Amino acid sequence: MAPVVVSNVANPAVEFAGKNTVYVMICGIVAASGGLMFGYDIGISGGVTSMDDFLEKFFPEVFLRKHRAKEDNYCKFDNHSLQLFTSSLYLAALLSSFVASKMCSSFGRKPTMQAASLFFLVGVLLNAFAVDLAMLIIGRILLGVGVGFANQAVPLFLSEIAPAKIRGALNILFQLDVTIGILAANVVNYFMAEKHPWGWRAALGIAGVPACILCFGSLLITETPTSLIEREKLDVGRAMLKKIRGVDKVDAEFDELVRASEQARRVKHPFRNLTKRRSRPQLVIAIAMQVFQQFTGINAIMFYAPVLFQTMGFKSNASLLSSLVIGALNVACTVVSVVLVDKVGRRALLLEACVQMVVSQLAIGVILATNLTATNGLDEGLSLAVVLFICLFISGFAWSWGPLGWLIPSEIFPLETRTAGYAFAVSSNMLFTFVIAQAFLSMMCHMRAGIFFFFAVWIVLMCVFVVFLLPETKGIPIDEMTERVWKKHWFWKRFMDEDVAPGQA
Repeated sequence: MAPVVVSNVANPAVEFAGKNTVYVMICGIVAASGGLMFGYDIGISGGVTSMDDFLEKFFPEVFLRKHRAKEDNYCKFDNHSLQLFTSSLYLAALLSSFVASKMCSSFGRKPTMQAASLFFLVGVLLNAFAVDLAMLIIGRILLGVGVGFANQAVPLFLSEIAPAKIRGALNILFQLDVTIGILAANVVNYFMAEKHPWGWRAALGIAGVPACILCFGSLLITETPTSLIEREKLDVGRAMLKKIRGVDKVDAEFDELVRASEQARRVKHPFRNLTKRRSRPQLVIAIAMQVFQQFTGINAIMFYAPVLFQTMGFKSNASLLSSLVIGALNVACTVVSVVLVDKVGRRALLLEACVQMVVSQLAIGVILATNLTATNGLDEGLSLAVVLFICLFISGFAWSWGPLGWLIPSEIFPLETRTAGYAFAVSSNMLFTFVIAQAFLSMMCHMRAGIFFFFAVWIVLMCVFVVFLLPETKGIPIDEMTERVWKKHWFWKRFMDEDVAPGQA
């Protein structure tokens, strides 16, 4: 393969040489399987919570309400305990991401991924064999710890092993696996919905498969050179850098990593360092990307797609089949992002998708507001139109805010605050995922079709944010962002002045 050469701004005469090696691709594919765990859980929750056997055992009130002929379409699934089943995972992931950050720094990215798979496996066992609601929720909490650890370690791992030229595509493997996990969950839901009374147990238990892939696969891959050098294992770090780059001449990149790690070691309190003025641009963008990703409304649709389709009058099997189609589209359009992200850049994908998603949300809102009352169903033509607009929305999200919401925060922080900064990104994502998961069914009950207009307003705000405040990071080495991005941005460059008066920091 042809070498990938990236200039070093700190020393323009020096170049980082390397190949797009097969070994890096293997490491990337194995590590990205952490996304399968996350995606499978997102997809399985909505299907399981629409299964009668599951509802009758754990949420009998919802089961009775679901089968009342005149129950309000928008409110039949409004139950805080049912929402807690879905959302408790994300609250646990929020808190565990800070522990995972410390583990990433002290022990490495690879052990953190292994710990993630073990927590997840224990949670799967508790869920699959649950006999009461308490056991179910404890299992969900352990699943959340696994998700928090995986979502912290995997994107960092992918960004650090990838050559700058393909960093975007390699990192998006994580989101691609998230979408594959969602699709797999939709397939499982479709076939398990009619397996009485144990279908829901099998659906929850199959979540152990991606956890096993990550657990055993991570035994075969390397730790990142960045992590090894950060923990002062210089010889091993240099050897590993040669292996993943496929060349012997890695002095320039090795020296850059050593320099960055020395700076990082001087920072005794990385979380406190995030409060400094120079860290503000990265922290604001990392958190904003997570907030905006959730307020597109994507997880409201992904978590509760079967429930949403049943609200519109679809039969149980038809709603699960529609979710399966959406899951397949999600995978296909994430592949589009893998192909385009390092060619057209991050900003172009984000802006195009904003237009596509806001049109979709407005159209769905108008159709439901004018045609779906408390007790009727949509006719066949309008139901199909809603599904098509949901597909348009999913496709835009899948090649933009879905993968880039994880990619951009993983590549913008300097090494001294990278794990701490990314922990804030992960925890912000989990916080607002928790908020949406816990509130969506109640919001749908009270706001009715207006909930889609609510998300449309947020998408407009996202577009404005990208236009004015999000710089392009395509093709820029991860440890050169300060010089090549932040110091040249019209707004953020003012935060890069090292000689700031104490009162301004």
